[in-house]
Order: sequence, then C-alpha cells, then structure tokens
Amino acid sequence: MYRTWAIIERELRRFRRSPVLMIVSMVFPLVQLVVLGYAFGGNVKGLKVGVVDQDRSVPAVRLRELSGAVAANARTLEPILYHDRGQALSDLREGRLNGVLAIPPDFSRRACAKEDPRVALIEDNTDNFVANTLATTFTGLVEAYNARSPSSGRVSNQVTLDVVELYPYVPYIQYLLPGSIVMSIFMMVMIGGGIIFIDDKARGLHEGYLVTPITKLELIAGFNLSGAIKAVLAGIVLLTLGSVIAGIPHAFEPVRLIRLLVVTVTAALALVSMMFLIMVRVSDPLLPRAIFGVLNTLLFFPSGAVYPPQAFPGWMMVLSKVDPFTYAVHAFKCLLLKDTGLSAVAFDLVYLAVFTVIAMTAATLLFRRTL
Repeated sequence: MYRTWAIIERELRRFRRSPVLMIVSMVFPLVQLVVLGYAFGGNVKGLKVGVVDQDRSVPAVRLRELSGAVAANARTLEPILYHDRGQALSDLREGRLNGVLAIPPDFSRRACAKEDPRVALIEDNTDNFVANTLATTFTGLVEAYNARSPSSGRVSNQVTLDVVELYPYVPYIQYLLPGSIVMSIFMMVMIGGGIIFIDDKARGLHEGYLVTPITKLELIAGFNLSGAIKAVLAGIVLLTLGSVIAGIPHAFEPVRLIRLLVVTVTAALALVSMMFLIMVRVSDPLLPRAIFGVLNTLLFFPSGAVYPPQAFPGWMMVLSKVDPFTYAVHAFKCLLLKDTGLSAVAFDLVYLAVFTVIAMTAATLLFRRTL
C-alpha cells in the first residue's frame, strides 16, 4: 500500500501543479451547458429583407408599413428598400440578404379592381431555419394586411403571398457539410499542430532547431505551413467524400474546385496560426488535450455551422463575429450550397488572411526559449 500510495501522491501533486488543467476540467461542462443551451432553438431575428416596391401606391405603402412594424416590434426583420429588383436579387445570391419581398407594378391596380393581388417572397432557402422563419413571418404579415381589407362579393381583393425558393431543396446533411469540413481542418490542426508542437517542445526539439541559424520567425512559419498542409489535405478529403455523400450538385467543376481550394488553404492557415498562438507558451503536455474540447465548443457551435447566428443572444453573436470558424463556414456555404464566385466570400477571405497575419505575428513575439 505504501508503494501504491506513493504513485497516487505523485499523480495528485502533478495534477495540483497544473491549475489551468484543474480549472478546465471543472469548467468545461459548464461551458458546454451555456454555449450549447444558447446555440440551438433560439428565435431567429434581424433577418435582412430587401423590399422592392415597383408600385409605390397606397396599398403597397401599407404593406411596407406592416413590414416596418414587424421590424420595430418583433425585430424579426430588417427591411432594406431597393429600387432595382435585379440588384436586390444579386445581393440575395451573394448572401447580403436573407430574402426579397417583391411588390409588382400592378399591385395597387389589382387590389382596387379585386383581381387577386399578389406579392412574392424570394428567399434564400440554403438555411431552412431562416427560410421557415421568413415564410411564417410574411404569411402572418399578409394575413394582417388582409384583415384590414375584408373581402366582399365573389371577387377577392385579398393579397396572396407567393413564396419562391431561390435554390433547389437543400437537405440538412448539405447544410452541415461546410461545418464538417471546417471541423476536419481544425481536428488536423489540433493533432498535427497543437499536440505535436507541445510534444516536440517537451522533447527539446525546438532548442535543437534554435542552435542552428534558423530564426524564431522561420521556426514558427515552418510549423504553421507544415500544419496547414496537413490540414488542407484533411479538408480536401472530407470536401470530396462529403460532397458525394451529401449529394452536392456539380461539386467537381474545375472552377468551383479552385475556389474551394482557395478557401480551404486560407481557413487552414488561419486555424493553424490560432492554434500556435494558443500553444506558444504552453509547456504542460496534458493541457492541450484538456482545452481542445473547450475550443471545439467555443469555436464550432457559435459559427453558425448547425444553427443560424441570427438566433444567438447578444454575447454569443459577439463571439461569432470574432470566431474564424464563422467566416470559414460562411465561405464554404456560399461556394457549396449557392455556387457563388469568390466575390461573395471576399470579406471572409480577407478576415481569415488578416487573422492569420495577426496570430502568426503574435505567436512569433511570444515564442521564447525554454533553456
């Protein structure tokens, strides 16, 4: 028993000497509870809807006023007035809008003549949660409009809402694919970047590099690029197999593959740089394995990979805005589900590139020798 107790005492002392590991082990379930509890099932709000009023008469203005009332009270919508229907649809395809309410030029005439007036809701149906919220909201809005204009006689002056889906039906497995690709990149970053980095440091390999003419910047750059190459390979494998399994149409068109490769490389560099920034001062080999679960929760679920960010509370939306996962997932969604060009994901690429430069610079400045 004395020898057994000696082993127990050593392990407990070792655990006590890692206060961060203790905190992470105890706090992680609470982090999961809070993040997962708020990441699913919230009310979707702040959806950007382009309103194209080609009629501009009194009945059309009343309909626009109702949409403004919904925006002011329930805050489900954020109506944006467009004068050009083509520009509104272009912004919808590029992901700047969630839907477009189109009021045709003859709306008022048909309403006054009781000739079945109609309006159209054109929605981005790549996100079923957002699409269903839009359809429900505008259905209620049209019903409220019709309640103010009761029908009389055989001919109806009740407004009919036509819901038009911009893309073919998107099953949930396709919706999850972009997040799964980013997760595969991150898993390779964690294993091929973070854990190997800490293990090499514990073995003294970094000191062996630094007795050569290699500088700190070259050392960090070498680690980042090697980790990025491994992460890109993992992302390409899941992109290829996942597209086949999910049934992405025309997934292997050459131009589309080049765009996806650009996003994969950019995302891999950003995540690898972030991982090295987190691990640059870590020396305990157990700590990376403990915090990876926390990182998965804090980065993956607020990114909009499984539920739209418009349903998050304010603090989680802030986390989503700075999370590199958010921009990588959005870029993959645009290219895979909407088949857009790089112009639609330009901001995502710029954010990830700037994030890479900042994280790599900070990691280089924080890197220090251990001997």
